[in-house]
Amino acid sequence: MNAADEKRIAAMMAKTLAMMCVRNTGLETLHAGIVPVTHVGDYSDVRVIDGDGREIAWNDASHLDDDQMRDLMREIVNRLYTFHVSIDDPDFRERVDRWARIAEGWDEPDEDIGFFRKLAEEE
Repeated sequence: MNAADEKRIAAMMAKTLAMMCVRNTGLETLHAGIVPVTHVGDYSDVRVIDGDGREIAWNDASHLDDDQMRDLMREIVNRLYTFHVSIDDPDFRERVDRWARIAEGWDEPDEDIGFFRKLAEEE
């Protein structure tokens, strides 16, 4: 297989996995709600008032707590695991193919050059 075909297949798999295993998870809860208005474009003009009356810049506020992050990561890991252990099931494969056709319309992915560097820093 040539490099162009490998990249095409990798792009389709990435989009399909994102569609099936990441989208429609707890991320949707984080995405739901009223989007604050920003006049400068970077949300530096938006503030949050917490239960103690503290005013926090939007960009400094955590938008999910540790429990929410843990639940989200568990949900995504469980979906990725289920995807991998189910991929040989013909019925599941049909669903994957349907979702892959929908994901085809998404933007093509770019290589994340900083990915390996960031992983190395976290070790």
